[in-house]
Amino acid sequence: MIDPMPSTTWADAQGLCTFVDASPSPFHVCATVSMLLTGNGFTELHETDSWPGEPGRYFLVRGGSLIAWSTEGLGRTAPFRIVGGHTDSPNLRVKQHPDLSSAGWQLVGLEPYGGAWLNSWLDRDLGISGRLSVRAGNAVEEKLVRVDEPILRVPQLAIHLSEDRKGVHLDPQRHLNGVWGVGSERRSFIDFVADRAEVPADAVLGWELMTHDLAPSALVGTEQDLVSAPRLDNQGTCYAGTQALLAAAENPGDRVPVLALFDHEEVGSMSDRGAFSDLLSTVLERIVLGRGGGREEFLQTMAGSICASGDMAHATHPNYPERHEPAHHIAVNGGPVLKVNQNLRYATDSAGAGAFALACDQAGVPLQRYVHRADLPCGSTIGPITASRTGLSTVDVGAAQLGMHSSRELMGARDVRAYSDALAAFLTPTA
Repeated sequence: MIDPMPSTTWADAQGLCTFVDASPSPFHVCATVSMLLTGNGFTELHETDSWPGEPGRYFLVRGGSLIAWSTEGLGRTAPFRIVGGHTDSPNLRVKQHPDLSSAGWQLVGLEPYGGAWLNSWLDRDLGISGRLSVRAGNAVEEKLVRVDEPILRVPQLAIHLSEDRKGVHLDPQRHLNGVWGVGSERRSFIDFVADRAEVPADAVLGWELMTHDLAPSALVGTEQDLVSAPRLDNQGTCYAGTQALLAAAENPGDRVPVLALFDHEEVGSMSDRGAFSDLLSTVLERIVLGRGGGREEFLQTMAGSICASGDMAHATHPNYPERHEPAHHIAVNGGPVLKVNQNLRYATDSAGAGAFALACDQAGVPLQRYVHRADLPCGSTIGPITASRTGLSTVDVGAAQLGMHSSRELMGARDVRAYSDALAAFLTPTA
């Protein structure tokens, strides 16, 4: 692979591959980020505890969401610079009554989560990950679970049985159940998962379980200048944002760098830990209050703060160039992407665009500008949600990729470092 330009962060393509392979679910994303943070001097806080007033490096986890920040060397009303992202990705998730049988096959009931590109999940060896709620006496404890075994497969219909041999329409109710054995007597899938998690099956009270493709992430192409991996949307941002925060903590400026990673973006963010929740606003206020500020100081701080909503962006597809805005070619390995939509599916305005463009300039990386075709519906991000819920000036940014919402996606290897460097410059702007 061709070496990228000198970097201000420790991000690289192989690091992204390692990160993704360690993080098959939002809960594992938080565990992976937590490990990186604690290894670099961050302390985990809990929302039910009193928080320290002294400056430091801190983070908290709420389910599949995580917020981290550093106040070292900064006053109590220093404004925030926030990089936002999301930990969840479209996939197939386990139903509450998963045990099914049909035509002599043992099946696990699955349903789509988010806008999964369903055909990409066919004929893949699938593992299981997520979390269990487990009885522990009179309390309930959380148990992360990860089964990296080829236990499930959603089989494609043979071409000879297709009506026109051009493909089949996938009914999400009938056609996406996973095969995991043969025989007429149903087996308990939750008992199987509990065994792998080393907990008693009768102690399992609830679960959030999802499938993941077992093929490892890889650098591909003759120059190894591409990253082939699952969940790049949006673990590409989770990884780049974490590396950007670590760099910002080592080189503090006059803003409080914050990393905010939310669960449930792919299904609208309407949850206790999604971007529509009070999680970010509450954490930011507690940071100010905990250091001796009041409500007035908090409002002043927010008025001077800005958020970069990081999510992946559409690279121009070589086989479908007509599906893109003709004047806005987006290249992989072409640098970070600024996303603009006049109907505010992205939150970017000219002020936010200027802040991120300046960050790219200070990081020494090129900037690309994305506009969606006006005759196609445009996706959205946590950007508009964050802007409307917090009043923060917000800009939508990302890194270019192909195959968004497929079980396997593709991005530029050099973009990993360029994206992280740009986010680091955004967190610690140069005067």
